[in-house]
Amino acid sequence: MTEFGYQLLLTVSVGSGLFSLGLAILKREPSWWSVGSAFLTELMLLIQLGWSIVLVSAGASAQGDTIEFFGYIITALLVPVGAVIWAVFERTKWSTMVIGLACLTVAVMAVRMWQIWSGNVLQF
Repeated sequence: MTEFGYQLLLTVSVGSGLFSLGLAILKREPSWWSVGSAFLTELMLLIQLGWSIVLVSAGASAQGDTIEFFGYIITALLVPVGAVIWAVFERTKWSTMVIGLACLTVAVMAVRMWQIWSGNVLQF
């Protein structure tokens, strides 16, 4: 996981999450806009997964546990998909909020993935 990839994933997921939450505050039902923002987050995760596989294949490894890193990224891939499935079956403003929260959840998971990969963990 490169720092640029991490920053891009974090920016897209936070932006998508806030955008979808804004739509939910405006009482908008799920639309191509909210689902599209979740798709962008999913696309960034897929790119990050592919790039991480290339890096590990080339001999790089996480400072922490590489298996844990891939566990996080695979789990993060399921979060936006679950939110969109929810939105397909329940077309209310709450589904739009679920999409927004799912994208923000991916942002939190991205921070943890970066901590595992880089070894930069804050100790309290």
